[in-house]
This record gives sequence, structure tokens and C-alpha cells, in this order.
Amino acid sequence: STNRPALERKGPATDAETKATDFPKLKNDLILRAARGKWVERTPIWVHRQAGRYLPEYHATRNVAGDFFTLCRTPHLACEVTLQPIRRFDLDAAIIFSDILVVPQAMGLEVKMVKGFGPSLPEPLTDPEDMQRRLLAPDYIDVNEKLGYVFKAITLTRHRLEGEVPLIGFAGAPWTLMAYMVEGKGAKSYNKAKTWFYKYPKGSHELLNRITNVIVDYLVGQVLAGAQMLEIFDSWAGDLAPEIFREFSLTYLKKIASEVKSRLREMKVPPVPMTVFARGAEWAIPELQDSEYDVVSLNWTAFRAECRRASGKLSIQGNLEPSVLFADPERIRMEARKMVDELGPHRYIANLGHGMLPSMNPDHLAEFVDEVHTYSEKLIEEKKGRWLGDTLSASAHGIAKFLAITSAVLAASLAGGLAINSFRNEEKK
Repeated sequence: STNRPALERKGPATDAETKATDFPKLKNDLILRAARGKWVERTPIWVHRQAGRYLPEYHATRNVAGDFFTLCRTPHLACEVTLQPIRRFDLDAAIIFSDILVVPQAMGLEVKMVKGFGPSLPEPLTDPEDMQRRLLAPDYIDVNEKLGYVFKAITLTRHRLEGEVPLIGFAGAPWTLMAYMVEGKGAKSYNKAKTWFYKYPKGSHELLNRITNVIVDYLVGQVLAGAQMLEIFDSWAGDLAPEIFREFSLTYLKKIASEVKSRLREMKVPPVPMTVFARGAEWAIPELQDSEYDVVSLNWTAFRAECRRASGKLSIQGNLEPSVLFADPERIRMEARKMVDELGPHRYIANLGHGMLPSMNPDHLAEFVDEVHTYSEKLIEEKKGRWLGDTLSASAHGIAKFLAITSAVLAASLAGGLAINSFRNEEKK
């Protein structure tokens, strides 16, 4: 449970709620400070897929919408689903309810969400000629027209959050979206998509560039609509060999962060913190040091200590194994403490290593959230106490040393003065 207002405003946006201005003052900026490496009084936490099928209220709202993409495209319903976990849990951020595959839709491909199967693209791309023939030309993709419903949902949600927590926007990474666009669905190996890199390297780069350009426009639009932080999901990064990842994924991930922040600066809009989740490619963390990302999110298989050592200026997010939330509450709390010990409590955002699953118990998420907050706050207080004690001890030692030196100097000065006077008296004689 939380001590927050009910956040119960529902229904279509009022005129004031359609304007990306005069948002309520932010009350909790923990996640923004943690992302930027600043001091926090406790570790912030949110979880991937925190708005979704494990919550009974989500199903009620989805039934009103009728289908998944209607839910995404109806701003007040997307807003409602975004707010549901914030009402239930003491989370430190909301993430707008949408889907990474709205970008392929905006580019001209049909995407369906099939019950019991997941996302499906009935007519995936077969080769670069097919891409040229079927995708919308870059000049014809207006994100405000094609994806304006996401921007409207973000603006409405910023107002209805009443400043309780920041709102995160997101997009899928170019390689992950390309994988869906070529395979037509989620796959075990993504062989069709990866074959493009060897068979059609030039066509692959053109497709990835096209996707990247739409993503940059889309993310800038999200910030202008009110998003206070952004995350890029490269869900299938770990399926690529290192040299292929560097050429066909990492290049475009870096380009996105650089261009989004550059565009915002040109518009005199303060850049927001950006997170990259290259799932399964944590080995590339050192190569992200020269990027514009602020945070790197970890898969649950990542070695925490190694990632922390490699993170440098980057903050870390993650990475509890999601299945831990099927355990009993005490085991959940124990694993949460272990995670905070290894990754936190500063320059750190607690999360799962992937996302919530439909069969998870909401009460178990509450246990996880509470333990991260309680334990990290205790750690920070203890460290602060040790720091204060060390500082006072050092100060006392410094003062004692100063007094000893001062006494020695005074004694030497006094002795020197007596010697001079004695010498003068001898001279007078």
C-alpha cells in the first residue's frame, strides 16, 4: 500500500490535460537522481511490465478496450493502465503503457497481438527489395500523425500522476524491431533476420537506419509530451555474435542516445536520463562508456560484481531473476537484500532482470518493493553514520595534530626569542 493520493481521475482528457504544460510539481525524483549518479536516501525501484496481465484491474480495462492495440491507441485507457501499479505499490516510477511494435506499425507493417501466441506480423519482410516496396518512405513517416496517440497518453498521464513519480517513455531497439519485421514473430534463433547481416549487409544497414530515424523522432516526441526518462529495449541483443552486435546493434543504440539528446539541446529542452537494456549483451558495458546513456539495465543472468566494476560512469538497473517472485515472501526479501548488497545502494535502480509474468502474485511484488526500500535506506544510514564517525575521528586527529604542531612552533618561537634576547644582553655587556 502507499500513502499517495488515490489518483482516481479517469475518462477522456480534459482540455487542460491535453496540453504538455503546467504539469504538477514532481514529489519523488529518486530515480532521476540515481540515473545521474547523485545521492539518494534510498534505492529507487520500478519493474518492467509493472502495468499488465498480473493485475486483475488490467484485465478489466483491457476488456473495455476490446483488444490490445485499441488499448494502446486510446490515451485515457493507456493512462489508466499506467496508473494501476502506482496506485497499488510504492514504486518510484511509472512507465507509459504501450508496445515496442508500434514503430513497425508506423512504418507501414501490419502487427497483430494474437491471444495465446503474442505479437504477429502476418507479412514480414523477405529481402531488401521487399523492404523498398512495402515500407513507407522516410519522408512520409510523421510520428505525430502515426504515433500521436502515445504522445497524448504521456501528456495525460503526466497530469494524472499528480507529480507522485516520474514517467518513463520507451522504444524498442533497431535490431530487436528488425528481428520482428523479418521473422514475423518472436523466434528461438532469429536465423532469418540474422541471415540478412551476411546476405544483405547494405540492405540491413538501410533498414536499421530507417528504424533508428523513426525511433529518434518518436523518443524526442515522448519527451516533448512529458516523458521524464527514456529506456531502449534491445531484447534480442544476446542472440548476436559480438562483432555482429557491434556493427548492427551497438552502432545504432549509440546513435539513438546521441541524436535524441542533441535534438533536445537544439530545442532548448533539457535532455532526460536514458537507459539501455541490451539484454544478454552485458559484456558490452565498457563499450557504452562513450555513449550518451546514463543507465545500463542488466539481465538476470549477468554477473553483478563484474557489471558494477565495468559500469564506470553508468548507473546500473536490475536485475532480480523474475522467478524469485514465485517464492515465499522471506526468500523474496532475502534475494532483494542480496541484490542491493551487490549492486547498490547508490548509482543504482532496482528492477527485475526482465519483466512481470501474468501468473505472478501482486502481493509478492509488494514484498520486493518494500524490502528494497527498507534495506537500502538502512544501508545508506549506516554508511552515512560510518562516514560521519570517520569524518569526526579524522577531524579530531587533525585537530590534535594541529595543536601539537602549533605547540611545537610556539615552543620553538619562545625558545628562539629567549636565545635572541640573551644574545643581545651579551652584546650590551
